[in-house]
Amino acid sequence: MSESFIEEYNFIRNGGTGFYEQKRGLIAVWGKEAVQFLNGLITNDVAKLEDGAQMSAAFPNAQGRLLASVRVLKTGKRLLFETEAATHEKVFKNLFRFTFAGDFFVEDLSENYRCFEIFNLKSEISNSELIEFQNDLGKNIFVSNEAAEDFLNSLKNEDAVEVSDELYEVLRIENGVPKYEIDADETTIVPELGDEMISYNKGCYIGQEIIARIHFRGHVAKKLTGLILESDAKTGDELKSTEGKNAGKITSVAFSPMLEKHIALAFVRYDFLAEGTELKIGEQSATVKNLPFVERIG
Repeated sequence: MSESFIEEYNFIRNGGTGFYEQKRGLIAVWGKEAVQFLNGLITNDVAKLEDGAQMSAAFPNAQGRLLASVRVLKTGKRLLFETEAATHEKVFKNLFRFTFAGDFFVEDLSENYRCFEIFNLKSEISNSELIEFQNDLGKNIFVSNEAAEDFLNSLKNEDAVEVSDELYEVLRIENGVPKYEIDADETTIVPELGDEMISYNKGCYIGQEIIARIHFRGHVAKKLTGLILESDAKTGDELKSTEGKNAGKITSVAFSPMLEKHIALAFVRYDFLAEGTELKIGEQSATVKNLPFVERIG
């Protein structure tokens, strides 16, 4: 890693403000039947959301597998969904098909906003042209196209630095944030990413039977967790137990300057999920570590 990268990393990890612009989907939903329709589509219970509150959720298919991870924000009569660029179109189409079924309206706002992931924001921003979501790294702030340059200037006036793609990837993995099409996809059963996105007390939704059965009758066969490595590895590397049994597969790898170790996100089989379990990647050892490796930035 270059000296400039380490300086950038230390600046963010020591509380400096940073920003990372990325494409993300932003979709508005409203109507008298919005909550009813949405609760039949996603894993969490939007009926419990109070104005200004938000929650994470997933869109599963009928087999309980992941179509998209989202965050949902209630603002007045609207529910706003934000999701990764890779799942944006999928979420919009999934919602829009129900606009013909009742009092349910959907609008794709993505092209009207730019999205900035903000780390260690020092002051609250009050602006009607901003939409703010908490996330597992910091905040995703959607800024109207017209206000984006002024917003960027205000960040730079606070000595904020722009986070590079390389640094963002390290921060993402250190904080245990899965990326769609890298760490999860339509082969992933939603509970394999944890229970934070799931309500087990609400009514039926697509895929609910399988997700509930896993929760109440047993456990997932594998789950996304962390690994601390002896040396570098690569995406797709197979994991074995010390007895040679199949133990899982690596999905993302980075070098953590804070831990001074190579780390990885991996799907690990249930029998080997306990923190501290030693696994093998070829000849090198890997140790299971609960996520996140590093606490949320702020």
